[in-house]
Amino acid sequence: MKQMAELDYLGLPPFKRRLHDIGRFFVSLPGRLLDLLKKIPLGLKKVLFGIGGFFANIGRIFKEGDLKTRVSFVIMGFGQFFRRQIGRGIIFLLMEAVFIYYMAGFGLHYLADMTTLGTEAVTKTVNKYGLEVVAYKDNSLKILLYGVLTIFIIVGFIWTWVINIKQNALAQKLIAEGIKPKSFKHDIKSLGDEQYYKTLLSVPLLGIVIFTVIPIFFMILIAFTNYDYSHLPPEKLFGWVEFENFRTMLATDISGSSKFAFTFREILIWTMIWALVATFSNYFLGMFIAICINKKGIKFKKVFRTVLVMTIAVPQFVSLLLVSKMFADEGIVNSLLQKLSVITEKIGFLSTPELAKIMVLVINLWVGIPYLMLITTGVLMNIPADLYESAKIDGASGIKQFTKITLPYMLFVTGPYLLTSFTANINNFNVIYLLTGGAPKTMAYEGGAGQTDLLITWLYTLTMQNNDYKMAAVIGILVFLVVAVISLIVYNLSPSMKNEEDFQ
Repeated sequence: MKQMAELDYLGLPPFKRRLHDIGRFFVSLPGRLLDLLKKIPLGLKKVLFGIGGFFANIGRIFKEGDLKTRVSFVIMGFGQFFRRQIGRGIIFLLMEAVFIYYMAGFGLHYLADMTTLGTEAVTKTVNKYGLEVVAYKDNSLKILLYGVLTIFIIVGFIWTWVINIKQNALAQKLIAEGIKPKSFKHDIKSLGDEQYYKTLLSVPLLGIVIFTVIPIFFMILIAFTNYDYSHLPPEKLFGWVEFENFRTMLATDISGSSKFAFTFREILIWTMIWALVATFSNYFLGMFIAICINKKGIKFKKVFRTVLVMTIAVPQFVSLLLVSKMFADEGIVNSLLQKLSVITEKIGFLSTPELAKIMVLVINLWVGIPYLMLITTGVLMNIPADLYESAKIDGASGIKQFTKITLPYMLFVTGPYLLTSFTANINNFNVIYLLTGGAPKTMAYEGGAGQTDLLITWLYTLTMQNNDYKMAAVIGILVFLVVAVISLIVYNLSPSMKNEEDFQ
């Protein structure tokens, strides 16, 4: 794409500017990828230099350290005990003792078994009374779970060990300069004063590691195993299959096991259509309703807002379940239409593929528009009124005011929300599952998928109904990649990112 002069670019209408930005982004994408590939060796070099510098620093501390510091390399907290930092010494020594106990009793065993994920699931013997006795041996799920946990514990221990070494080196240096190291009492006091941010962040950070990072790492490893209904612990073992699951999911034909690939492509396309339509229909209709309610001369504004907010007050799952019953084949809508002689045969609102997709999009409007109405109402009230007055004096029509003032301002302020709403709709489990459950089902799809299933609802079906955990893990990874790529591209092209000072 030919480079456009800055003045010509600024003279383009906003819509054409966005198109130009998108085109320029994709044209420059190969060059960016090439630059990224060129930076990989430099990045690896920096990483290697960083690792080398880290070990060099540890070696320097050992070389220049006194006996207390050197012993602390083996017995954590040793130096602190002899430098009157008893509290620190007890904590470091206790952490080392717990780590050694865990590794000796559990960790090393599970870590060693991670290479095979077990060799024998059960043994069956006959006792002296002629009865069969079943003894459970290896459990692949426990081995993988505790192996992952052990890896994180080792990383945490290494981080603690490095802190112990650095604190010993610092204390030695302060004593050599005639400065008394800080006491444990001062450490405790600082946690409520200058180090208070660490106190506040410690619990959330620990929660993120335990409930987010470790499960994600565990899920990634599951994608490289054959963990499914045929390999369910504790009766059976599962093992490593490398990239076989990804080849199955991303194959180019639809025969045999590659039927998964066909299902994945079809559901991915529908998921993208759903996310785009659900996001932008809610956004623009919610904005339109907010503009109509806020317009001067409109009466009963509070009543309209209250009615719309009432749909938010009712729990969403209750509303969706009720609507699904109303539009079922034997629901009240079909019965009422038949009694009024409007139809002779029942309409498959939620059982006909094309109609079911339209229905979930329409019902999602009723669920999502009130949220957008409230958000856009707050934003509309903050647009300076003199902008509209100036536009009216210049003879701008209502549509012109909307495209030149309202919409750019709205996109600038709510751009990040629009992006998060899009990603949330990709993973919108409630609307699809509670309305259709993925139905109508079809034999053309694999893994119990239906024609209204999103990737997230298909993932749920694979795990909870089919026990196909390996393919569910692959879908989870692919969903993450799709969302991450789209989010990065859209965020870098959004007005909130590119025109940060425009509305200040």
